[in-house]
Amino acid sequence: MQALDRDDWQCVQCGERRRLEVDHIEPVRDRPDLAFRLSNLQCLCGRCHSRKTRIEVGMGQPNPAREAWKSLLRDMQRNQSSNIGE
Repeated sequence: MQALDRDDWQCVQCGERRRLEVDHIEPVRDRPDLAFRLSNLQCLCGRCHSRKTRIEVGMGQPNPAREAWKSLLRDMQRNQSSNIGE
């Protein structure tokens, strides 16, 4: 619940607010000492969590250009939503 509250009940990757899962940033298999640390948790939607897991197990590597584009779109969306309140 603390991770969900901290991350404003949205996916930290895409901003989705449905189907949220709390993910270990550093996998428990690699860092069991961080399993219960809030700083090692993040909220991801099911889609982003699946993508992260596939990358971790070596099934797909992110495309840097695509990741940069998605990051730009996320920043633009956040800026637009923060300007609405002004």
